[in-house]
Amino acid sequence: MEAKPLSEFLVDADTLANARFATSELTETVSALKLLLRPVEPWFRAWKDTHRPAFEARLAAEPVWAALLDSAFGRSWSADFLTSLPLDPDAKIADELDLMMRLDDDEVRADLRVVRERLPAILESESALAATAADLLMWVWTHTVEPDWPRRRRLLQADIVSRTARLSEQGWSGVLRGLGPDVQWLGDGRIQVNRWDYPVTDVRGRSLMFIATHTQRVSVSWRLPDRFALTYPVTGIFAGTAVLAEPLVELLGRNRARILTTAIDPISTTALVATTGLSLATVSDHLRVLTAAGLLERRRSGRSVLYWQSDTGHRVTQAPPETPQQLT
Repeated sequence: MEAKPLSEFLVDADTLANARFATSELTETVSALKLLLRPVEPWFRAWKDTHRPAFEARLAAEPVWAALLDSAFGRSWSADFLTSLPLDPDAKIADELDLMMRLDDDEVRADLRVVRERLPAILESESALAATAADLLMWVWTHTVEPDWPRRRRLLQADIVSRTARLSEQGWSGVLRGLGPDVQWLGDGRIQVNRWDYPVTDVRGRSLMFIATHTQRVSVSWRLPDRFALTYPVTGIFAGTAVLAEPLVELLGRNRARILTTAIDPISTTALVATTGLSLATVSDHLRVLTAAGLLERRRSGRSVLYWQSDTGHRVTQAPPETPQQLT
């Protein structure tokens, strides 16, 4: 695939009118792979510590896997064939990987050379590189994502519900501002997608998706010539592992503190049950108390009720400022 630098999307009314939010087994698997490879935020560490030993053992046993990964991910660019936009967000990962395996070795090497100009000898001599990459992704899916996919998907869909509600209230400017620190509406049909110094990409009259996934940062994917996507982070299954401030726990109790901290963005009761591991009755009771205390706001969105931190709730969850030392 031809490399196409990206820093801004140029969109029109039709692009935004037809844009959709989605989830994807393939995108979730690629996101999990990146978490296994890179330093992670504290809330990802328990998951990574669980899966990293088996992953490292497989890399040691599969030197072509290790070489592919070493060459496929750069600081601001990833090999297209490994991170391309799914043909259909609802497609099963096996179907997506079958499509990947149709690439010949020259196509795979061309994609890799965009990231790393000089490839290791093993990638120059080995054949069936696309099939090897597909095996790698299937292993990541089977061992680290699939066992928890139903819960992951529920949480991702809950995030999509909240984004859709925000769209109706705040427009695209509000939605984009919440996707990540480097994403924003610039006006005049321009969306900043990252801070890399690349030319504008014209997405007018083309398909645009926003794919929710468990990842650390926004990334761009595409399937040229006419399908583009922003993959954005949802803390979801990892939110419950964040360290709680002890003063907040002492004030509210651990479960209520966990719920209040998790509800930094609009979230449904079902998603809170999945995130915290508490029963529906327990979560509902805590939500009632936190809402009555003015720490949470609530509103109905379709068949769901969404909860999020009020201004007071947000202030309560912030770490208190250090007490200034008195001059003597």
